[in-house]
Amino acid sequence: MEATIITIMALLFLSFVALGVFVTVKVAKAAKRGVDRTLDQARRTVEDTTLRAKSVGQVGAAGELARLRLSLRTSMRATQEALQAGVGEDASLKESLDLFHRLSAHGLELDADLKRLEREPDRAWVSGQLPELAARTARITGSADALRRAARDRALRFAEDDLSALSAQIDVEAGALRHWTEPEGTPGTATRTAGAGAPSPASAEGWGQPARPAGQARPGGGGEPSAITAPDPRRTAYPWEKSARPETTT
Repeated sequence: MEATIITIMALLFLSFVALGVFVTVKVAKAAKRGVDRTLDQARRTVEDTTLRAKSVGQVGAAGELARLRLSLRTSMRATQEALQAGVGEDASLKESLDLFHRLSAHGLELDADLKRLEREPDRAWVSGQLPELAARTARITGSADALRRAARDRALRFAEDDLSALSAQIDVEAGALRHWTEPEGTPGTATRTAGAGAPSPASAEGWGQPARPAGQARPGGGGEPSAITAPDPRRTAYPWEKSARPETTT
């Protein structure tokens, strides 16, 4: 009996140790990914700032290489963010995102070539390569811009169609709410049609008097029910309202 208890306790201890090791490893990996993302973001920010400074402050081949790299990186990053943000709502953008990944391979290759040419000592030879490099950059950024603009136009068109349909439904609902005429034979029709020119009993009583509940007899009026009143808006619950917190008696 004692041996069984000791075995169970040992198994529980080992289970807790294994669980602790597993959780620790997961937390460490998550922290490492967070640190890597932060470092990558900081490195990109520093590199973009350096490229902006070179494109403005330097002339000749060095400044042109910096401008090409900055244009390439800005266009590709904007397109990637637009497609990744829209693919969650529009599944048809997945194919566009796959095409962008293929385009990114060419963009990364071009960025690496431009970066190597920044360290090239023969500036005359680099200047001779600039027209071809500028043409490659224009082709890649043009394709990326086309994908990004098409995705934006598609999202705007869907939003406009949804808004138009919603506006039409609201117009129909508003018209139905304004159609308060009751069928013939319904009690109260004659009061709202034939007697429209005469003041109603409710208005004759005066605005300063408190309203009577629905169905309560008018004082001295023979027990006729009063006009139908609207529901108390304080008792109407809407889905965006928070539920009232019950009062505690303690």
